[in-house]
Amino acid sequence: MDIYQHFRREEHTFIDQVLSWKEEVERSYRRKLTDFLDPREQQIVDMLVGTDSDNLQVNQCGGGRYSERKRAVIAPFYEEITFDDHQLTLLEGTYHSKFITLTHRDVMGAFLSLGVKRQTLGDIYSNEGKFQIITTTEMSPFIISNLTSIKNATLQLRDKSFDDLIEVENNWVEYAKTVSSLRLDNVLKEIYNISRKDASE
Repeated sequence: MDIYQHFRREEHTFIDQVLSWKEEVERSYRRKLTDFLDPREQQIVDMLVGTDSDNLQVNQCGGGRYSERKRAVIAPFYEEITFDDHQLTLLEGTYHSKFITLTHRDVMGAFLSLGVKRQTLGDIYSNEGKFQIITTTEMSPFIISNLTSIKNATLQLRDKSFDDLIEVENNWVEYAKTVSSLRLDNVLKEIYNISRKDASE
């Protein structure tokens, strides 16, 4: 059976990568720690490696209870996986919110301008005068040394305990619908329960 038929064409490269991770762990009996994965990639890892596999286990963690981006550990079924095995670091920066406003986009842009991969960055949390980013332990010293300003705000990042993580519970409503085609107006009509005419507009 062709496994690729169950996935979108643009996902085929990632599928090949996951299958190679699986084969590597099965062959060497050594765990594999991934970069940060988005929710769809996490789902693909679960489907391909198998959450009920007899030989392997998958443990995903992003640092917080409601984290969207997570690192996955693929390991032999008999190994014990802890929070520390995901090698996550929480960095916090403060700024004067009276004079400047930093958005999620500002923090992300400053991070990517350092020339590092998006896959090394987990979730970004912000509050008045404070923001936090979750990154990989191996990347955190580089970020602390080089991310010294965002927009016009000079800042100093500090390593923080995950007990200090700012979290916002995601408010999702999940349901299943059947659509006759994947035309955008057709999908919007189902999501918002409006007429096809209104969806087209």
